[in-house]
Amino acid sequence: MGSENDDRQARVVEQLFVKHVSAIRGFIEAFLPDFNRAEDVLQETFLTVAAKAGDFREGSDFLAWALTIAKFKVFESRRQPWAKVGTLSPEVIEILAASVPDDDSTDISRIFLRECMDELSPKARDAIELRYGEACKPAEIARRLQWTPESVYVTLSKSRSLLRNCIEQKIKQQGHH
Repeated sequence: MGSENDDRQARVVEQLFVKHVSAIRGFIEAFLPDFNRAEDVLQETFLTVAAKAGDFREGSDFLAWALTIAKFKVFESRRQPWAKVGTLSPEVIEILAASVPDDDSTDISRIFLRECMDELSPKARDAIELRYGEACKPAEIARRLQWTPESVYVTLSKSRSLLRNCIEQKIKQQGHH
């Protein structure tokens, strides 16, 4: 008796996943630039979504629910020993995930992130890329850029804020939020 409802719920969730797969893929790719890793995380996200189909409430925001699962799968992927280089930190993932709208404009958000990165000063972009692209600690960034550790912290903090505000502004200008 419950099995029939479970099967129906699983089909509904699978259909919703297929409907939103490009938004979920775009969300994951924004944090994992390596295509193969992003595809692996997308598959893991699908398996988890399917396994938790019974937890999803019909009529609620499926995309937000699936993106939350995807975010945790991105975190899990980053904990793998081979996954330390070339990815964003959990802090940046949280900041950027918070700025992703709850609709199908995730691909647009990824484009906006790239555009906003281009708007940073070259030195700020270097600091962000060292911190989140190469996973360098602030002390290492200071050494490599010949800055004080304090200026690294200030630059990273201001850059994160600028990126978040820039993405939010671009989303509002496009009418996607």
